[in-house]
Amino acid sequence: MDRRSFVGMMATAGLPVSASFPLGSAGKPLEAVATMLLWPGRPPGGQELALKLQIEERSPNPDAFHDRVLTGIGHPALHVFSPELPGGAALLIAPGGGYRELAIDAAIAAAKHFASAGITSFVLVYRLPREGWRDSTLVPLQDAMRAMRLVRASAARFNIDSGRVGVLGFSAGGHLAATLATRGDASVYAGIDAVDRESATPAFAALLYPVITMLPPFAHEASREMLLGDVAPRAERAAWACERHVGPGTPPMFLAAAADDPYVAPDNSLLMFAALRRARIPAELHMFEQGGHGFGLGATGQPVSSWPGLLRNWLAFHRFVRD
Repeated sequence: MDRRSFVGMMATAGLPVSASFPLGSAGKPLEAVATMLLWPGRPPGGQELALKLQIEERSPNPDAFHDRVLTGIGHPALHVFSPELPGGAALLIAPGGGYRELAIDAAIAAAKHFASAGITSFVLVYRLPREGWRDSTLVPLQDAMRAMRLVRASAARFNIDSGRVGVLGFSAGGHLAATLATRGDASVYAGIDAVDRESATPAFAALLYPVITMLPPFAHEASREMLLGDVAPRAERAAWACERHVGPGTPPMFLAAAADDPYVAPDNSLLMFAALRRARIPAELHMFEQGGHGFGLGATGQPVSSWPGLLRNWLAFHRFVRD
């Protein structure tokens, strides 16, 4: 399906669509089919905000590879990567960036990879807590919940099985993905249309070098500060510690991290895996010896580069994807 026909189809269906790709203005285009705006009007808590999207290219050689970070996100959106032959499964992909910015290119690379394997992928450009929003701590989760519901509401148009829609998150995006998986039934915004009647709980979650806890000694304090503020009482930290919200309704999870991660303690993944085991939730953990933080898809020859294949195998084992 080409971009023009997709945009026309979504507009006819009454779903919010943007025909422009603002990320494509900083170098090569995203190669997404289209961009779907999450909210039909202004997002919750931003009636007086007028943020301008900022794109910083950190790559020393943008012609060879991108390393872009986004701030100033006033219009959260989904960038859609649709396979030529959709297999029915879908991934909502949350970039990392410590809740300070969005490191978009690892998410784009993952979306392209999984779309090439038949998994329809949606890169989530979500709002950042400290950019002037009311109820600032809630805005990433508001966007993630709305995004999951929007993907499910669009299932028929993408040839997606709404029961096989999962979430994948990197770093702080892993915290957002884990929060969505463990608190998908939370009431964090007032429903505005039929989309909000869909479930926000993913069918499965994949967490890559994730931030999980907000409690010492393993909290990633930079992410905690951006999400909860400079000073956060222990009770608030505990409320946003994902390992504490695992329960009977938590979906199966796949986790991958590196033991030598110097920024987000790999103990975050161990805490989540232990909580899942206690709750008897199906889970698989891969702790690689080396890889550091932010390894993305991994470089050729690195053991960490095996995680996308391991994830596909795990999804097939649980019948979220079909051979």
